Parts: sequence; C-alpha cells; structure tokens
Amino acid sequence: MPFIYYTATTLNGHLATPEHSLDWLFDIPAEGVEMAGFNYTALVMGAHTYEWVLAHEDLLAQPQRWPTLYGDKPVFVFSSRDLPVPAGADVRLLRGSVAEHLPAIRQTAGDSNVWIQGGGDLAGQFLDAGALDEIALDVAPVALTAGMPLLPREVRWPQLKLLEARMNGDFARLRWRVER
Repeated sequence: MPFIYYTATTLNGHLATPEHSLDWLFDIPAEGVEMAGFNYTALVMGAHTYEWVLAHEDLLAQPQRWPTLYGDKPVFVFSSRDLPVPAGADVRLLRGSVAEHLPAIRQTAGDSNVWIQGGGDLAGQFLDAGALDEIALDVAPVALTAGMPLLPREVRWPQLKLLEARMNGDFARLRWRVER
C-alpha cells in the first residue's frame, strides 16, 4: 500500500503560516480544482494540522460534519499531547515515532493508499522510515514570507522521479515517486 504525502503548498514551499494557519489556501477559488485524485483507506496528520481542521470546521461543536470531510476512514494523529476528538470520529492519537506505528497503520489500511496530509516534518518522518512512496503537491499562486516548511529534509534527484506536472485550476499539480 502506498503512503502518499498530498498537500497544498505555496510557491516558496510553505504549508502554513508561522501560526499554523491555512487560511491563505482558502483565498484561492476552488473552481476547476481536482482534489487528491486517489482513493485512500486511512489518513495521517500531525497535531497542528488536526487542530487547525477542528477549529476551522468547528468540528467539536458540530461533530456531525466529520463524515462529510473524512467519512468513516480512520485518522491517525501524531501528537505528544492529548487532543480532543469529535464525537463519533475514528481518530487514533499516536505518541512516538512513525516507524513505531507503521505496522498498525499498514494493518488498518490493508492494500489501499494512506494519505499523509501534513505537516511537513511528519511527512519527513515517513521518508526517514522508508515508508513514503509518493509526494503530490498542489502549488498555490501564493508566497508567504515565513511559515511551516513543505518538507524539512534534504531530498535530491534521483530519489524523486517525476510522475505528473499539469494545471489544476489555478494551482500547479506536481507528483513524484519516491525511489528507495
């Protein structure tokens, strides 16, 4: 099963503002933008991404909205702290390293894709563990002067092989296969 890091990023490689906000992303019209383009069975995210989604979508006050975003898919959240979980959501809070939790994530996903949603350091931990198979980016027509980095690791050619480069609404869709 492939582990796919799929996210939106700014032109200069930021996922979020220094305050972990993704508000910049929602200033861009979604017209003509195709989301991920792949099926997935499980989702993985870091604590800051998870907390931003909870707040932005008001999911603790409106937990019935969770299924419209994630369906009944399990969501693994890596965090060093206890975090709230919307009623009825299949959120699994994990402490420790990615490598330590890979067997459980793989077992849950079966043969299907696992979507690594963010953040960049978490995706980097999957890369470090030899468990990142693809990087898919929607590059936004935005530049931030500072923020959370896309992938705070040194990765060089030929480790990444280009699979796709095309327009996706006002975004540029770029996809690479990660070679081991």
